[in-house]
Amino acid sequence: MKALLQRVTKASVSVDDEVVGRIGQGLVVLLGVAAGDTKRDADYLAQKITNLRIFSDDEGKFNLSALEINGELLVVSQFTLLADTRKGRRPSFVNAAPPDQARELCHYFVEQARATGLKVATGQFQAHMLVEIQNDGPVTILLDSREKFESSG
Repeated sequence: MKALLQRVTKASVSVDDEVVGRIGQGLVVLLGVAAGDTKRDADYLAQKITNLRIFSDDEGKFNLSALEINGELLVVSQFTLLADTRKGRRPSFVNAAPPDQARELCHYFVEQARATGLKVATGQFQAHMLVEIQNDGPVTILLDSREKFESSG
């Protein structure tokens, strides 16, 4: 499971010209579910993301997490994070999970993030979405749950 985080001052996601999710200060989480991902991947990323110290303290240092600043999350399903571009000029998405599995794990991830007490807004699964992001910094970080599990044995 991959997550591309963007620290934002505000963000929203719209479907068919209607805003379906909006947040203030916090993180936009573009979430890609790979074939073979499990709830373990979602649990790891939910804890990592909500506790990652990427918000500035009074001295301007990355010392605060979304939990510590009572930030908000906007979670948007993003299968294109699983693109394989090694061959040709058209990306392949064979590494992405099938839609039913991806939907289930995205919803599970959102439940785990909400369980931390943070406000969590979402996009709409399998819809064409327009995401407006006011990136703060800019700060953009890519997380991959498989790197954690591979490095920990």
